[in-house]
Amino acid sequence: MNELTFRTATAADIPALIELVTSAYRGDASRVGWTTEADLLDGQRVDADGILADINRARSVVLLAEQDGQLMACCHVADENGHGYFGMFAVNPKAQGGGVGKQVMQYAERFAAERWQLPTMQMTVIDCRDELIAFYERRGYVRTGIKKPFPYGDARYGLPKRDDLQFEVLEKPLGAAA
Repeated sequence: MNELTFRTATAADIPALIELVTSAYRGDASRVGWTTEADLLDGQRVDADGILADINRARSVVLLAEQDGQLMACCHVADENGHGYFGMFAVNPKAQGGGVGKQVMQYAERFAAERWQLPTMQMTVIDCRDELIAFYERRGYVRTGIKKPFPYGDARYGLPKRDDLQFEVLEKPLGAAA
């Protein structure tokens, strides 16, 4: 596999980001990979306004991972209340399972630790996504016991197919091991 190169997103990258994130999580195209939420949610996963806000916010970046000039993955990294936040993580479904995601996570963790000297990285995951939570646990994340409600009625987060969705907060210490 060729090396990934990383850069921060600009407003010009928003259409490609929407396409990548949607392909990883929504609709039949997402079923090629293992991160699909197609059985849980319909509708959008991200929108242009939300991505632009993440790009423009202080102590917040959207990182792009490219290979041979092609967008392979992305994530949002931010300082939220003194902890790193890792979100909007998407890998091209055809590249899932090949180590791209692990490289992106490691880069994002180093970025938060080195750039902002943050002690931990946190993320939220839909709590019924056992396989996805197990993936993060194998990379050092632990369940905090904190649950957050799913934003039912807010189409920016998708259209739920179930009425029992909620988020679980996972956390990992950062530093030399990140």
